[in-house]
Order: sequence, then structure tokens, then C-alpha cells
Amino acid sequence: MLLEAQNISFGYEKPILNCLDFSAESGEIVSIMGVSGSGKSTLLHILSSFLKPQSGKVSLFNLDIYTLPQNEILALRRKKIGMIFQSHYLFLGFSAYENLQVASILSGEKIDESLLEMFGISETLNKNVGSLSGGQQQRLSIARILTKKPQIIFADEPTGNLDRETAFNVMETLFSYTKSTNSLLIFVTHDPLLAKKATRAYKLENTALNPL
Repeated sequence: MLLEAQNISFGYEKPILNCLDFSAESGEIVSIMGVSGSGKSTLLHILSSFLKPQSGKVSLFNLDIYTLPQNEILALRRKKIGMIFQSHYLFLGFSAYENLQVASILSGEKIDESLLEMFGISETLNKNVGSLSGGQQQRLSIARILTKKPQIIFADEPTGNLDRETAFNVMETLFSYTKSTNSLLIFVTHDPLLAKKATRAYKLENTALNPL
């Protein structure tokens, strides 16, 4: 099993997640919806190794990640896990190509020309990131994450700052990439139409994850 979470609980002043079970395998596209404050981002951070649950176990690649030493967790993030955020976190003083180079150097993977074509950013490589449109910046941000060829991709509202048409185009490209590489994509969204494009769709409410 590529990802398995068992009996996950987490909360602050009140429970957000309670005894939650979840699993996913290669080739799947999973969407998670829920109202603001329901715990979608919290769940994604727990599943992706960034936030330890208060109880329960998370296994990635058959490894109990929260029992691993920090250097092994960092190695997994660098090589096998991709995290895409609503904010692109690009290096604004650099060109698009230089941003891709950073990911290439850290992961030891070459920049994939076909990936650039897929995301429609081949013509923007020499441009300063600050001169790119919002859609181009987010495509570049996603391509930068995918440069390291992650086996699991977590995306937290990756198109939340884009208009709907651009958002759908970006996500369709991400779906195509996931299918072509047989990787796993888990994404959080507020858009029910986008959520239903996943192979499995869930809604997080009342501390539980329920199928849509």
C-alpha cells in the first residue's frame, strides 16, 4: 500500500479528526472537500509527513513515517513526495528555468522537457517569474514539484487563486501527469465539479471522511 492512515485523531480546542482511516494506491486521484475549518489542510499535512497526529499511524511506502528519524523523512520529501500549495512559493528574483534548476539539483533528477511541454511553460523559461501570469506561475510551481518525479503528490487548494477556466486547465494537466506516471494524487478543493473528476471523492465533516 502506497499510503495508509489508521485511527488518526487530531484537534486543537476541539477534535478536527477522530479515529480516521484512509488508504490509497498508485494510479489513484483522490479529492477532499469540506467547509473552511473542517480540517482538510490538517489532514493533508498529516498524510504528507508534515504534521504528526495526536494518535494513530501513517504509513508511506510501507514505512511508519512518524517513527522515522528526521533525516529519513527529509529524504522521502526530497525524492518521493511532492507538496503543492495554493501559494506558489517561487523564487521571484529568478527566471522560470532557474526555479526548475533548484528542484533538479535538490532531487538529482534532470529537468524533463516533456513535462514543460505538458504544462505549456516551454516558452517562458527565460522570463523572470514576476513577469508571468498567475496561471503561468502556478503551472511553473507544479512543474517544479514534479521535476523530482514524486510518487505521491499532495495538493492543497492548488488552483484557489486562479479563475475557473485556468484552474480546470491546470488540474486537467496534473491529472494527465498522474495517470501517465502511475503516481498518486491527493488534492483538497472547494470546487465540487473539480472534486468529482477524481477517481475517489470525499467530504470531510464532523471529524470524519465520507464518500461524496
